[in-house]
Amino acid sequence: MCVGLPAKVKKVKDGMAVVDATGAITTVSSELIEDLEPGDYVMVHAGAAIAKINGDDQSEEQSLMEELL
Repeated sequence: MCVGLPAKVKKVKDGMAVVDATGAITTVSSELIEDLEPGDYVMVHAGAAIAKINGDDQSEEQSLMEELL
């Protein structure tokens, strides 16, 4: 099973994005997603943003993760 983490995009430049995944700031590849903008939410897996998600998806995932921890 693959596990992706939701993250909010902070900055996009040259095929890379700085993202905030629940307080963990990291840089990931953004080459798989067109028209990525700061403020967008993405699913991150293996160092790459693999899909855009909406804020509701991110909130639901965060609630589930809190229940597991």
